[in-house]
Amino acid sequence: MEIEEAVKLITDEVSQITEEEWVSIEDACGRIISRDIRSADAVPSFPRSAMDGYGVFSEDVKNASKEDPVLLKVKEEISAGDFSRSSYSPGTAVRVMTGAMIPEGYDAVVKQEDTDYGEETVSIYSPVKSHGNYCLVGEEIKAGETVIKAGRRIGRTETGLLVSVGLTKVPVRRPARVALISTGSELADPCEELRPGQIYNSILYMLLASIKHEGLEAGLSKTVPDDMDMIKDSIEEAAETSDVIITTGGVSVGKKDLIPEVLQKLGAGTVFRGVNIQPGTPTMGSIYRNKVILSLSGNPFAALACFDLYFWPVISKLMGNESYTPKVYDAVLSQNYEKINKMRRLVRAKEECGSVSLPVSEHMSSVFGNTSLCNCYIDVPAGNSLAMGDTVTVRKMKESF
Repeated sequence: MEIEEAVKLITDEVSQITEEEWVSIEDACGRIISRDIRSADAVPSFPRSAMDGYGVFSEDVKNASKEDPVLLKVKEEISAGDFSRSSYSPGTAVRVMTGAMIPEGYDAVVKQEDTDYGEETVSIYSPVKSHGNYCLVGEEIKAGETVIKAGRRIGRTETGLLVSVGLTKVPVRRPARVALISTGSELADPCEELRPGQIYNSILYMLLASIKHEGLEAGLSKTVPDDMDMIKDSIEEAAETSDVIITTGGVSVGKKDLIPEVLQKLGAGTVFRGVNIQPGTPTMGSIYRNKVILSLSGNPFAALACFDLYFWPVISKLMGNESYTPKVYDAVLSQNYEKINKMRRLVRAKEECGSVSLPVSEHMSSVFGNTSLCNCYIDVPAGNSLAMGDTVTVRKMKESF
């Protein structure tokens, strides 16, 4: 099976999260809006000046010039934040600062550089069209207008829009809950002392960091030895509270690769098993109690690469927003890749401005530290070597941080 088919099969099993919660605007960044947000009022709700100058009635100054200026009486000076009850009367102007309210009847602003800066009277040296340098009511947002549609992810611009319509709390979709279960008697948590033959469980914490960085909810997170009953109990526990369960290790065909048998005993439905990709060929996708289970390799780079391949499309479907799924695009290879692989392969690489390079020489799936020098995978077809100048398919890694 190709990875594209595997992704489609597993995401077809996923339904979008509908539960909603309200969060403060300070905590909303990165969350998904759960309903359309409309503005009760126009923004701005009053006409305002686009610059420092003089509010005028445009007809009064249509013939103004440096040689023959128009002289107007200055009724008052209005700064940003001031409120004025005055209105236009013939032969007058109001001095206004940038962002200041423009009183009724004045339909344009002459910038101060086109005047003599007068305080009681002002000489206008240039005409201005109606609504010149003038911000109309509702120029940014009209009353009743939809500011942000449901399903949009909140970033800094969206935060500014929400605040501009006076919101202090916003409705967002509940974040997906993810459980992480790393299997392997050789694994130790960093708080433990290593016994002979053990290594620290880097995979669990690497994936946990990625999940938390994207604003998702990390549920059960544990390291489990190669014990059938303990693995089974952990998956059952995770299914109580999680939308997605990630297992690492124990997914191949070795004597201690217990995940397939555990899932069979649980009655989980296999969606896919074995994909035409290296690393991570034995990866499994299953459904148990309507929850997605993604079973990844125990090799760190293989786990990371397949996590990026399968997990993020599932999250995009759950959250109803494509921003979680890494981008796939073309780039030009800046050096040779001479190895010919029997299977399609993901090769760690670095893409910048449409050019992709291979900053590391070690590509074994058990080695992952050098991935910090990379930001993408090159999707290399089976049986192909690559030459400098070739156009290649790039799969972006989730952003480093």
